[in-house]
Amino acid sequence: MADRTAHPHPPVDRDVPRLHVRPAAGQWCNDPNGPLFHNGRYHLFLQHNPHAAVWGDIHWAHASSPDLVRWTDHGVALAPTPGSPDALGAWSGCAVVEDGVPTAVYTGMDRDDGIGSVMLARSVDPDIRTFKAEPHPAVPGPPPGLDLIAFRDPYLFTHDGRRWAVIGAGHRDGRPDVLLYRVDALTQWTYVGSLLDGTDPVAARHAMPATAWECPALLPTGDGRQMLLLSLWIDGVTYTTAYLTGELRAADGGSLRFVPTAGGVFDHGRDCYAATALVEDDRNLVWGWSWESRTEAESATAGWAGCLTYPREVGVHADGSLRVAPARELYALRGRAVPAGDELPPAYEVQVDVSVAQPDTEVAVRLGPTVELRVNPTRGLLTLDRTAAPASAVHPYRRTPTVTAATSGGPGGRLRVCVDGPLIEAFWDERVVVTEKVYPAPVGVLSVEVVQGVGDVSVSVWEAGES
Repeated sequence: MADRTAHPHPPVDRDVPRLHVRPAAGQWCNDPNGPLFHNGRYHLFLQHNPHAAVWGDIHWAHASSPDLVRWTDHGVALAPTPGSPDALGAWSGCAVVEDGVPTAVYTGMDRDDGIGSVMLARSVDPDIRTFKAEPHPAVPGPPPGLDLIAFRDPYLFTHDGRRWAVIGAGHRDGRPDVLLYRVDALTQWTYVGSLLDGTDPVAARHAMPATAWECPALLPTGDGRQMLLLSLWIDGVTYTTAYLTGELRAADGGSLRFVPTAGGVFDHGRDCYAATALVEDDRNLVWGWSWESRTEAESATAGWAGCLTYPREVGVHADGSLRVAPARELYALRGRAVPAGDELPPAYEVQVDVSVAQPDTEVAVRLGPTVELRVNPTRGLLTLDRTAAPASAVHPYRRTPTVTAATSGGPGGRLRVCVDGPLIEAFWDERVVVTEKVYPAPVGVLSVEVVQGVGDVSVSVWEAGES
């Protein structure tokens, strides 16, 4: 995302996302924080180091939009305060509107062991240009008696008319946990126990291994159940985001317990983490942090690292499986149709509708010569192959040339591929998504081919941009 007020005609660099939210000043960006809809605009905050393209000195940056398409950068909204509980960073959290005042509920850090406090910062102006932190934390640290290696990332939600909060945690014995608080007022939090921990067999199957669960977010699925998003942190390595679906049940002492019945990987690509949600009346909007597939030195040379994904609508299908799709507002990004054989623009969307007449039919979608997406509808497989443009990053781990997402099979479906410079977000039939950053960004022409079996395809390509 560019600050178009300051740079009305920025040069086009295919290796820089133009339409995704990231700090206009460049440097470092990580977790999305505190999405809000307030006074007719969407507000989105994000972890930001304004001084270098590496993690550290964490502030909250801010962007806003009237429509989830046109974003305006507002710079830094919240900075650490020397000598305060957030002196070592204003880390991740959420935001709420309390008595008409937008308020950040975030992790303050004044120690380097991953144990934070819950801080409050209230907006000093109606446009949320600046938050002013309260001098004392709402929650000064973990509950007594818990031997933790992680305590961070508060997220507030409402259930049965009462407000609650979850905080990501990890025990020294290697067990991840989601701690639950009853929130009677933003300054009055009561610890009521564990919402879910790694000993649950369903959680162990779908949200492990992990030594801590970061950025917990709880959202309704629309059918009486709940979805819990958990980002898997393993001994300092940020890995991936998992989802669990299940029920919130009353527990002893007026508490709640989340009972998961199913789950899986939220995004099967290697470049989506720390997902958080804005719960609206008829949908859940979710953003993730898309980190870099290149080295830290390469990011430092480029002058920026990280951006947020496009907003996604997240829920469940009738069969209970994950539903994930680009937010409906993003149809407005579809500009001119790109004719067959034309060079692909820096940002675009490809839609491929597939109908197969034979099992194991496979369709290949090639974004120039370096990136290929393959779908096998009857097996429910979506594969991204970047063999010709390998990742250079060594964190969080060395990558294989391909990544595959699996879902239920069928006679066909729809592939939507949203490309913004190096960032590729591929959605198969609103059931799975693969997010990858590819450098150099794909160039060339689009080709679509039935490479195995028998099937029909129809293809549409649009240049992406603000209307």
